[in-house]
Amino acid sequence: MSNKPVKILLVEDQKLMRVGLKSLFEEQCGLEIISEAQSGKEAVEKYTITHPDVVLMDLGLPDISGIEATKRIIERHPQAKIVILTSHLSEEEVLSALQAGACAYVMKDINTEVLKMIIKTIKEGAMWLDPQVVPILREKNCGVVPPRQMSRAMFKEQHANLTQREYEVLKLIVDGKSNCEIAETLTISEHTAKAHVCNIIQKLVVDDRTQAAVKALKEGLV
Repeated sequence: MSNKPVKILLVEDQKLMRVGLKSLFEEQCGLEIISEAQSGKEAVEKYTITHPDVVLMDLGLPDISGIEATKRIIERHPQAKIVILTSHLSEEEVLSALQAGACAYVMKDINTEVLKMIIKTIKEGAMWLDPQVVPILREKNCGVVPPRQMSRAMFKEQHANLTQREYEVLKLIVDGKSNCEIAETLTISEHTAKAHVCNIIQKLVVDDRTQAAVKALKEGLV
């Protein structure tokens, strides 16, 4: 990945949320909020002016929705990378956001460290689906997440060297669990959990745990 900071356009109408996210990213090397927008129309305008690496987009905005703003940005700038960060989990909003061109759909209760990693990997061209979103996509069989049985068979064929324990750890990585939480869940030491995570990253040929989770979700493994 590039060492340059990821330039972020933050689209959020709630001042408290904006302040909180700005404070979070100020403490994180590699992430930089270069512009803010409080409405969908302003987001479209700010994108054209600033050309950020990633847009962090809320859905409930005071004029046009975050989905419509995403659609307009993608129409004008097909290369745009947009992360939906929301508390909304309706089937209609999830499907509409992804169809509009969003690269990620993230719930606001996500672990902050996971959010940071998601933003960095989205900038590199990855896709992220919150674990709470996956069942909606499977139920609709809309093609964003492949059917479970077929993809598991494909997974075994392509990654036969992943052990059963590593597969269990992979599922917990997708759930956003830290090494400490993985250790507690599986009743193993944190050192062992970290070793399993490192092995998974190596075997899946990805750069970090977030990319491992993205790959697992895209292949319908969890």
